[in-house]
Amino acid sequence: MATLSDDTLRKILIQIQQTAVQSQRALNISRQQLAAKERERRILQLTIEEIKPLGQDVNLYKGVGKMFMQVPRPTMDRDLQAEEKSLTDDINNLTKKSKYLEKQFNDAQAQLRDIFHNAPNKS
Repeated sequence: MATLSDDTLRKILIQIQQTAVQSQRALNISRQQLAAKERERRILQLTIEEIKPLGQDVNLYKGVGKMFMQVPRPTMDRDLQAEEKSLTDDINNLTKKSKYLEKQFNDAQAQLRDIFHNAPNKS
């Protein structure tokens, strides 16, 4: 490290700091999106549980814009299951993304710690 100029070291340090900051921001956004998707999925699961005990002859309605349209029971079940699968896939992808971003952030922090720990004291 002693062979690198101060300017080069400064550029490397700035780049690592930027990586850490960007990773932290992206991680926070990813966690917020994950929490929102989990909330949506839970509400959807509660809806599915609520309509399960209802008879086949009960009218079901689906919100479309500012109105509600009557939907046949099999169509409603199929739509709810498809939406739940989509949300589960989104949650899985966001979880993977969060783990990657967390690792990237931790690596950048470790690099910064190593740089400052091994930096020579100029007193």
